[in-house]
Amino acid sequence: MVVKGSARGSTTDAEGQFKLTIPDGNDVVLTFSFVGYQSQDIKVGNQKKISVSMVPDIGVLDEVVVIGYGAVRKKDLTGSVSQLKGEELKEIPTANVLEAAQGKIAGADITRSSGQAGAKVNITIRGNRSIGGNNSPLIIVDGIQYNNLEDINSNDIETMDVLKDASSTAIYGSRGANGVILITTKKGKLGKPDISFNAYSGVSQVTMYPKAMDINGFRDLKREAWRAAGVWNSPADDAKIFTNVNEYNALQNGQWTDFQDALIHNGLQQDYQVGIRAGTDRLRSYVSVDYFNEKGILKLDELKRYTGRLNVDFAVNDWMKIGMQSQLTYYNQSLRRDPLNQANKISPLGNLYDDNGNFNYILVDGQSANPLSDEQPNVYNNTVLTTRVLTNGYLELTPLNGLLIRSTLGVNLSSSREGYYASPRSIDRFNSAKSQAYYNTGNGRSLNWENVVTYQRSFGQHAFTLTGIASLLNNSSDNVSASGVNQLLPTQLYYSLGSATEEIKINSGYSKNTLASFAGRLNYSFRDRYLLTLTARQDGSSKLAVGNKWTFFPSAAFAWRVIDEPFMRSIKGLSDLKLRASYGVAGNDPSGPYATQTTLTRIAFGYDEVAYPAYTFSRNVGNAALGWELSYTKNLGLDFGLFNGRMNASVDYYDTRTKDLLLDRGLPPTTGVTTVKQNIGKTRNRGIEVSLGSTNIRTANLTWTSNVTFTKNKEEITELVTGGNDIGNGWFIGQPIRVFYDYEKLGIWQTAEADLAAKMSPAQLPGEIKVKDQNGDGKIDAVNDRIILGNPRPKWSGGLDNTFKYKGFDLNFFIYARIGQMISSDRSARYDPQGIGNSTLGLDYWTPENPTNAYPRPNKNGGLKYLSTLPYQDGSFARIRNITLAYNIPGQVLPKAIRGVRVYVTGKNLFTFTKLNYDPERGGGESFPMTKLYVFGLNVNL
Repeated sequence: MVVKGSARGSTTDAEGQFKLTIPDGNDVVLTFSFVGYQSQDIKVGNQKKISVSMVPDIGVLDEVVVIGYGAVRKKDLTGSVSQLKGEELKEIPTANVLEAAQGKIAGADITRSSGQAGAKVNITIRGNRSIGGNNSPLIIVDGIQYNNLEDINSNDIETMDVLKDASSTAIYGSRGANGVILITTKKGKLGKPDISFNAYSGVSQVTMYPKAMDINGFRDLKREAWRAAGVWNSPADDAKIFTNVNEYNALQNGQWTDFQDALIHNGLQQDYQVGIRAGTDRLRSYVSVDYFNEKGILKLDELKRYTGRLNVDFAVNDWMKIGMQSQLTYYNQSLRRDPLNQANKISPLGNLYDDNGNFNYILVDGQSANPLSDEQPNVYNNTVLTTRVLTNGYLELTPLNGLLIRSTLGVNLSSSREGYYASPRSIDRFNSAKSQAYYNTGNGRSLNWENVVTYQRSFGQHAFTLTGIASLLNNSSDNVSASGVNQLLPTQLYYSLGSATEEIKINSGYSKNTLASFAGRLNYSFRDRYLLTLTARQDGSSKLAVGNKWTFFPSAAFAWRVIDEPFMRSIKGLSDLKLRASYGVAGNDPSGPYATQTTLTRIAFGYDEVAYPAYTFSRNVGNAALGWELSYTKNLGLDFGLFNGRMNASVDYYDTRTKDLLLDRGLPPTTGVTTVKQNIGKTRNRGIEVSLGSTNIRTANLTWTSNVTFTKNKEEITELVTGGNDIGNGWFIGQPIRVFYDYEKLGIWQTAEADLAAKMSPAQLPGEIKVKDQNGDGKIDAVNDRIILGNPRPKWSGGLDNTFKYKGFDLNFFIYARIGQMISSDRSARYDPQGIGNSTLGLDYWTPENPTNAYPRPNKNGGLKYLSTLPYQDGSFARIRNITLAYNIPGQVLPKAIRGVRVYVTGKNLFTFTKLNYDPERGGGESFPMTKLYVFGLNVNL
């Protein structure tokens, strides 16, 4: 219990007894709370003893869940919606709040693209529906579309609601086919100002990144490659194979460089945020400022983000309310070319610096740029500055009881500038004697006007809510780029491009599109247990052809609260039971605005040795009949609760069928064009989702709560324009949109199999890769012997979140698993059998003395077949995503002005369990390795 409005409090003993010294006065109120029970406020007055009976809380069912253009009690939901509280999103320190939601939303597949500072986070909800269109969910922030969720600080978020089935998303029509993420930011609240300060700082380190061969490993592989060619027999022959004198001398002197060790450093991540919530009966506001900084594990890789937010709500009178939500975000980001792809493959021989201490820009082979060249002064610079403003203002009227009219006008403005300079000593310009620079700017404008009328009424055992919507979304952007070669001075960087002596180029562009929409929804309830939702939306898109611009998106959902039936009263232990069913349509229009038009492109042309301007049609021809891509989704759901709400779960089965895919179709070269976007093909996604939350232990001093999510999705193409498989594009009927189609590696031909290997067509030798002859004809050919080996989609994924609270301590750990996907691993493919460049440390390659089945025998003459089969690996993994240990300092030892202080330490991505020695989350790439993070944090409330 605590004294309301202060940090002064106490806890009960095992018998429920407590003692608490309270301030003088008759207005003191004590708040009593306990996990699983309803909080109670009791005025003390003159009482010396207080007896309180706690009431079990199954009020989780009365929590408000945000849906499109409204909100409902969780118990009244008819669709499939997941909700995360802001506190849950703060548990994992990250630049993008989506990464903090990984494994916590059933049905969502979330991965980080790399370990680069500010790296993109990929998300799909219930699989990929479109082959050539967009598969990302729609993001709505405070009622306005906003695609840059990385701008939003997790401390500013009140809730994140994810709409998954068509009944929930159809209200957004063409924008909701891939799911909808609704972000509600914090608002002001009644009472004295609530001031919070949140900060953390920590160190990031590379995790599970395979090394390249050292001098001995490189030497041995090169020797073996030349031994297989009959050139090398003993170390006395080293001069024959290391023909470059400088390389040979470096080998003899033991001079080599671990480029990974030289390039990779500890990174830094830190965040500092101040938020203030305050309000009166009429005016409420929330203001926050935030600074986020991430330095990557490579030099020149850094992100700085500055954010300011102001939310204001003002009640003009009893029937009029106005307000605004606004955010300003500014980025200063240093980008770099990833050097590790080169560093892992070049010869390690030689030193970074010469005998005089000068940096070696060219390695001892005389052909390769030093991977650290870009880090030297005046060699490389790539800086991106971005400013985004999101603001919306609203007018809300309640002229009649039950009637609410709300008009919201949102504006999203963005401005970006990228400056790039690479000197002749840089990695990019190593083969050129001249520098290059470019300067790109872009501006974006989005206008979103949402008008919503809501009418609620109940009579007898009936209750309904009618919602009408008129919406307009307008997007426009423009850009300018300029570039030049051979800057006069390195210090000019990407400025003064007019002083460049060669290849000065300029270009500009503009695009615009508009979406108009009208929608209506009916929420009906009978006896508070029979629930019906009907939705209809009409969308018109400027991106589509005349006659196909408008389409209709209907949906229907029904829910039955079985628990409220009289016959359920005798069933003990069951606190909730609800059945749900829904069906609806959502859609996609093209990601670009001009797919219906054929544009002109300028080409080089001359006549009589004189240059003239000339134009030709774009290779991508417009389609004047282009229409909508449509997704039809069925959803069956079950919600249940046990033991007075100590366990609550939701289970959903869904089946989404998408037709008229927006797909680029190849055209015969004789037409003079290459592709046209058409409505062709079909896909299907179906699967099951499970979410479960429980309070496992609940005592006076100790609580243990758990949340579990499980997702299993099957994604497949069901129809293509070819009538069958499209091998050229890698599309196969009955398979996911992306698959790995190749020969099936069985191992390595062994010495005892020499005769069998020689009989194959084409003939092979011991030590070469052995693949399966799928049709048994003795010939290995691309038509008959390649199969689908796997795909990058997991068979299932899930998360387990556990929180323990003991007195002032709390411990949280979160485990995430992604099982059954295949990856194409750059680590496994980093093998140079000719011994020219470097390979991955520890590769088990075949020799007569080492008859392995892993990698083929090196051979300096090359010609090895089926090397493409080496990268495919089982990418399954489970990891301890987050561990946080925190301590809440007792209020008794804090100054009166401080209501609470929490200190914590967090480890992110500390342990990963996989068959690989490589972090498989981002797929198979090796650029910008994935990282683990150690942070110390502080939360202060005033």
